Amino acid sequence: MQLISHAQHTALPHQHTLTLANDANPMQQAFEGIQTIVLQFPKFTDGRAFSQALMLRRRCGFEGDIRAVGDVLIDQLSQMQRCGFSSAVLRADQDLEKGRQLLTHFTAFYQADLTQPKPLFAR
Repeated sequence: MQLISHAQHTALPHQHTLTLANDANPMQQAFEGIQTIVLQFPKFTDGRAFSQALMLRRRCGFEGDIRAVGDVLIDQLSQMQRCGFSSAVLRADQDLEKGRQLLTHFTAFYQADLTQPKPLFAR
């Protein structure tokens, strides 16, 4: 997962970007020509974008960048990566370098996810 600064995110070309509200149904969207889908976390406690990312990867087959924006904290990054996010823009008070370190903290998970479809016991 790539951590993006606010400046890098605002420089994103908008013609190949789709921003979805966290209550939008990804199954009802057209993705032709879209390279980045921005999913929003309006509050730390609102996890609907996790479900959207999973739907985009599993059901819609989207292979481009899925980016988390909004109230994104470093302790969410590992779960975001496991649900299909490929990049995130951290909340302004979060440390990018600490976030990068936390992404390498765990080398394996017992459960299956998008990055590893088999559970640990079956590998």
